[in-house]
Amino acid sequence: QVQLVESGGGLVQAGGSLRLSCAASGITFSSYNIGWYRQAPGKQRELVAGLSRGGSTNYADSVKGRVTISRDNAKNTLYLQVNSLKPEDTAVYYCNAALFSRVFWGQGTQVTVSS
Repeated sequence: QVQLVESGGGLVQAGGSLRLSCAASGITFSSYNIGWYRQAPGKQRELVAGLSRGGSTNYADSVKGRVTISRDNAKNTLYLQVNSLKPEDTAVYYCNAALFSRVFWGQGTQVTVSS
Protein backbone atom coordinates (compact mmCIF):
# COMPACT_ATOMS: atom_id res chain seq x y z
CA GLN A 1 0.00 0.00 0.00
CA VAL A 2 1.32 3.40 -1.01
CA GLN A 3 1.22 6.23 1.49
CA LEU A 4 2.44 9.79 1.21
CA VAL A 5 2.38 11.63 4.52
CA GLU A 6 2.94 15.38 4.63
CA SER A 7 3.98 17.35 7.67
CA GLY A 8 5.42 20.72 8.56
CA GLY A 9 2.49 23.00 7.88
CA GLY A 10 1.19 25.52 10.35
CA LEU A 11 0.48 29.15 11.07
CA VAL A 12 3.28 31.56 10.27
CA GLN A 13 3.61 35.31 9.94
CA ALA A 14 4.23 36.92 6.61
CA GLY A 15 7.93 36.94 5.85
CA GLY A 16 8.53 33.72 7.73
CA SER A 17 9.64 30.32 6.49
CA LEU A 18 8.45 26.75 6.60
CA ARG A 19 9.82 23.42 5.51
CA LEU A 20 7.26 20.89 4.43
CA SER A 21 8.06 17.20 4.40
CA CYS A 22 6.47 14.27 2.62
CA ALA A 23 7.46 10.77 3.66
CA ALA A 24 6.66 7.94 1.27
CA SER A 25 6.07 4.28 1.85
CA GLY A 26 5.26 1.67 -0.74
CA ILE A 27 7.07 3.53 -3.52
CA THR A 28 10.55 4.88 -4.08
CA PHE A 29 10.50 8.60 -4.72
CA SER A 30 13.58 8.53 -6.90
CA SER A 31 11.68 6.36 -9.40
CA TYR A 32 8.83 8.86 -9.76
CA ASN A 33 8.26 12.39 -10.91
CA ILE A 34 7.33 14.13 -7.68
CA GLY A 35 6.06 17.50 -6.67
CA TRP A 36 4.18 19.81 -4.39
CA TYR A 37 0.78 21.23 -5.21
CA ARG A 38 -1.42 23.58 -3.28
CA GLN A 39 -5.08 24.44 -3.16
CA ALA A 40 -6.45 27.61 -1.66
CA PRO A 41 -10.13 27.93 -0.72
CA GLY A 42 -12.27 28.40 -3.79
CA LYS A 43 -9.35 27.86 -6.15
CA GLN A 44 -8.06 25.00 -8.27
CA ARG A 45 -5.16 22.88 -7.17
CA GLU A 46 -1.95 24.21 -8.70
CA LEU A 47 1.59 22.99 -9.07
CA VAL A 48 4.04 24.74 -6.77
CA ALA A 49 7.22 22.83 -7.55
CA GLY A 50 8.19 19.66 -9.37
CA LEU A 51 11.20 17.38 -9.34
CA SER A 52 11.63 14.91 -12.17
CA ARG A 53 13.19 11.46 -11.95
CA GLY A 54 16.16 12.92 -13.74
CA GLY A 55 16.59 15.62 -11.13
CA SER A 56 15.31 18.64 -13.01
CA THR A 57 13.13 21.10 -11.15
CA ASN A 58 10.40 23.50 -12.11
CA TYR A 59 8.62 26.14 -10.09
CA ALA A 60 5.46 28.15 -10.40
CA ASP A 61 6.14 31.77 -11.30
CA SER A 62 4.41 32.87 -8.12
CA VAL A 63 6.98 31.15 -5.91
CA LYS A 64 10.20 31.34 -7.94
CA GLY A 65 13.08 32.56 -5.85
CA ARG A 66 11.27 31.75 -2.61
CA VAL A 67 10.86 27.99 -2.83
CA THR A 68 13.20 25.03 -3.08
CA ILE A 69 12.14 21.45 -3.70
CA SER A 70 14.49 18.67 -2.68
CA ARG A 71 14.55 14.95 -2.06
CA ASP A 72 16.40 12.76 0.43
CA ASN A 73 16.72 9.36 -1.19
CA ALA A 74 17.97 7.67 1.97
CA LYS A 75 14.88 8.81 3.86
CA ASN A 76 12.57 8.51 0.86
CA THR A 77 11.29 11.95 1.75
CA LEU A 78 10.42 15.01 -0.29
CA TYR A 79 10.85 18.53 1.04
CA LEU A 80 9.63 21.99 0.18
CA GLN A 81 11.43 24.93 1.70
CA VAL A 82 9.32 28.06 1.47
CA ASN A 83 10.80 31.42 2.43
CA SER A 84 9.42 34.95 2.52
CA LEU A 85 5.92 33.60 2.98
CA LYS A 86 3.03 35.76 1.82
CA PRO A 87 -0.65 35.66 2.82
CA GLU A 88 -1.43 34.44 -0.70
CA ASP A 89 0.62 31.32 0.02
CA THR A 90 -2.14 30.21 2.38
CA ALA A 91 -3.41 26.85 1.14
CA VAL A 92 -3.42 23.14 1.72
CA TYR A 93 -0.18 21.75 0.35
CA TYR A 94 -0.17 18.29 -1.20
CA CYS A 95 2.63 15.94 -2.08
CA ASN A 96 2.33 14.09 -5.41
CA ALA A 97 4.14 11.22 -7.06
CA ALA A 98 3.45 10.18 -10.63
CA LEU A 99 4.76 7.68 -13.11
CA PHE A 100 2.68 7.03 -16.24
CA SER A 101 -0.76 6.00 -14.96
CA ARG A 102 0.33 5.58 -11.36
CA VAL A 103 -0.49 8.76 -9.45
CA PHE A 104 -0.44 9.15 -5.69
CA TRP A 105 -1.40 12.01 -3.40
CA GLY A 106 -0.85 12.75 0.23
CA GLN A 107 -3.59 13.97 2.53
CA GLY A 108 -2.29 17.52 2.58
CA THR A 109 -0.92 19.88 5.20
CA GLN A 110 -2.39 23.30 5.93
CA VAL A 111 -0.22 26.38 5.62
CA THR A 112 -1.69 29.63 6.88
CA VAL A 113 0.20 32.89 6.53
CA SER A 114 -0.98 35.83 8.60
CA SER A 115 -0.37 39.40 7.51
